[in-house]
Amino acid sequence: MGRVAGGAARPAAHIVWDWNGTLFHDMEAVLAATNAAFAEIGFAVGRVTLERYRELYCVPVPRFYERLIGRLPSEAEWQVMDRAFQQHYTLHKDHCALTDGAEALLGEWGSGGHSQSILSMYGHEELVPLVRGFGIERHFLRVDGRIGPSGGTKSEQMVRHLKELPDVDPARTVVIGDAVDDAVAALGVGARAVLYTGGSHSRAALEAVGVPVVDTLKEAVGEAAKVVA
Repeated sequence: MGRVAGGAARPAAHIVWDWNGTLFHDMEAVLAATNAAFAEIGFAVGRVTLERYRELYCVPVPRFYERLIGRLPSEAEWQVMDRAFQQHYTLHKDHCALTDGAEALLGEWGSGGHSQSILSMYGHEELVPLVRGFGIERHFLRVDGRIGPSGGTKSEQMVRHLKELPDVDPARTVVIGDAVDDAVAALGVGARAVLYTGGSHSRAALEAVGVPVVDTLKEAVGEAAKVVA
């Protein structure tokens, strides 16, 4: 732990990592699954490219689909599309890997006396074995995926996540993610945020939030160290 004036121990800093598009470099799988979902329900929206995805993506996901098709999907359409997305994503994710340098950064942050956890909107039952399969579970105090239906936002999940980490001070916590939703969830609990351009959003969309925006996870950890110094 660090020291503050008068010699008092400074609480360790904590990073809450996002998974999809941040630690897990899966945008190719996301794009393939998104296009498959639209094709399955018969919407003619053209191929969703990475650039178009990043320009339009938002949460809740049905709102993103509204931007693509010009109207909000019905509940029945949403259920079909979400099911198709999950099925196709499962097929493609096995070809994806951790973001370059992620494992080394996790080790370095922990070696510095700090803690970290994962909070993802990916289903909990799918997330935990995936993290475990990469051999990085030991770096985290907690790994939490989404419990319940998909299509929501991260804010409510963040409140529950931090309640399960009573020794973590939100004021000494930085959320690192690839989406505006990550920053909204962080600020809602009194934490900080650093946003990474390698995932779901364009740089312009991320910069509009008013938090640090970076192009690599190494820069993200560097920014996290600054804001909790």
